[in-house]
Amino acid sequence: QFDRGYLSPYFVTNTEKMEADLDSPYILICDKKISSMKELLPVLEQTAQTGKPLLIISEEVEGEALATLVVNKIRGSLKVAAVKAPGFGDRRKAMLQDIAILTGGAVISEEQGRKLEDTTLEMLGTAEKITIDKENTVIVNGAGKSEDIKGRIKQIQAEMDNSTSDYDKEKLQERLAKLSGGVAVLYIGAASEVEMKEKKDRV
Repeated sequence: QFDRGYLSPYFVTNTEKMEADLDSPYILICDKKISSMKELLPVLEQTAQTGKPLLIISEEVEGEALATLVVNKIRGSLKVAAVKAPGFGDRRKAMLQDIAILTGGAVISEEQGRKLEDTTLEMLGTAEKITIDKENTVIVNGAGKSEDIKGRIKQIQAEMDNSTSDYDKEKLQERLAKLSGGVAVLYIGAASEVEMKEKKDRV
């Protein structure tokens, strides 16, 4: 689970609960802003052919790309939803990697030589179910391999042992809890880490 909600209320599938429910979805995990439809089209066409829904987790989906997704979702020609990646900066990169490991996918990152337009189905994560509301995304039973998840948990534990910052330790502990719980939750909607802490305190 992470604290990020849908980027547009048009992605909602359950209007009573104002949630987007995706069953057995593919998950595109991308560390960049997506604004052009051209680079997103190949992966959309591949997932549409399978008939399965697609969740896009990226730094941002905006402009032409977001508008096209919304129009196609409303028409019923695409089962899709988009959310903003959790966290900020290096922590965001680490959390995207956590989600990739949890769902058996790869982070689509040009830094790692993976371009969005070259994405194949094998690079996407999968899960049993995903529920997205205005503020949270819950990934249930991601398809990641248990040995990969255990390896990631060990890595985070080692980082915690080496960290001298209480704040960093707290953030690592949160990531650990999400990985070991098998459920990934994202909190969304805060412009900064400070604002996010305040929001969490109010909850």
